[in-house]
Amino acid sequence: MQSLPTPARQSGRSAGLLQRIDARLAQLPRGLALQWPGGRAGAISSSVQLTLRNRQLLRLLASGDVGSLADAYVRGELEIEGPLSDVMAVAGALVGDPVRRGRHGAWTRWLDGLLSHWRHRPGQDRRQVQFHYDVSDEFYGLWLDPMRVYSCAYYAQPGLSLEQAQQAKLELVCRKLQLHPGQRLLDIGAGWGALMLWAVRHHGVRALGITLSRHQHAHVSRLIEQAGLQGLAEVRLLDYRQLQGAGTFDRIASVGMFEHVGRAQTGRYFSTLQGLLRPGGLLLNHAIAAGGLDNPGLGGGMGDFIQKHIFPGGELVHVSHAAAALSRSGLELVDAENLRPHYARTLWAWSANLERQLDRARSLTSEATVRAYRLYLAGSAMCFERGWLSHYQLLATRPAPAQAASSAPWVTLSDYPFTRRHMEV
Repeated sequence: MQSLPTPARQSGRSAGLLQRIDARLAQLPRGLALQWPGGRAGAISSSVQLTLRNRQLLRLLASGDVGSLADAYVRGELEIEGPLSDVMAVAGALVGDPVRRGRHGAWTRWLDGLLSHWRHRPGQDRRQVQFHYDVSDEFYGLWLDPMRVYSCAYYAQPGLSLEQAQQAKLELVCRKLQLHPGQRLLDIGAGWGALMLWAVRHHGVRALGITLSRHQHAHVSRLIEQAGLQGLAEVRLLDYRQLQGAGTFDRIASVGMFEHVGRAQTGRYFSTLQGLLRPGGLLLNHAIAAGGLDNPGLGGGMGDFIQKHIFPGGELVHVSHAAAALSRSGLELVDAENLRPHYARTLWAWSANLERQLDRARSLTSEATVRAYRLYLAGSAMCFERGWLSHYQLLATRPAPAQAASSAPWVTLSDYPFTRRHMEV
């Protein structure tokens, strides 16, 4: 990298900062050109170019605080040019290891626990979910597949399109749950209704979906009415903690909702679902997980950026924490699958869809929202590629008394056959 001398380089403190910047630039895997009021650094021909409208942002760059830099981009204080894949390669090198940087000590974990309890009161959860999902149905429709499946796809074969991979994911969930006609399915966090409607149409179940998003509730209600599925499918604007009196279900699916539950509520969450599941029934929990055991969020400011602009109240836990809470609730974990690479590919597909329609996206929402989602989608893809985030499907059962267990060559205590042949898509 070749730096251009400017008057700003003459002061001692500024010189030290700019030396750190030069050292950063020299270590990056992609060329990065910087421009700020009164100065410039890096090769002009670099694939990534940043224009800083505030010279103070240089300190964020030197410290690897990419979350605050992303926030500056959303506010219009920073401009980014270049392919997002190159931008994220630079961002990843700047932040270093966000899993290690995000580790908290005992005192901080205690404070995080108190904050998690406060964040995840029912009314607060409703406001946080609506902040994210009620941005604009049409905006999400620009970059999701036609069914608006807003969770990790399943690329069962290499050449699948995003739409095909999302259909494969829906079918994978249904097969893992071993859905059969007449069963009662509960879809926790039903989104825009893709899973519950797929299960009704292709597997003959009766489905109840719940959501806290007013937009999603209205959208799914219209789909049910248009398809003439009243009596087979229903969606309610409801918190999972308000399902008392809904009866028991043969199967429960929670796809892309667990991230909103909060670490402090994981025990209550699984206990609630255990009480709603009939003995012998099956539960599938499909969720993003923290990449490390000791970090409730990503370091380098990335977690703070997501909290502010995308998922207020969102909290990730390591898969071991989820499995432990599941087990303590009286559920038995019978299968676990890591879909991390699938989510990286899903996010890059979403990112590419949004990049192709930026002008339309700006007409549907705000410039700040479009900027936030550009970085959120591409940045999340990078985090999954590098293992800083992970993704798991946990399949569990509520064991039935031995005398009531389904007939099999051995006692299984549930509908699960303890083989995986039925899962193949």
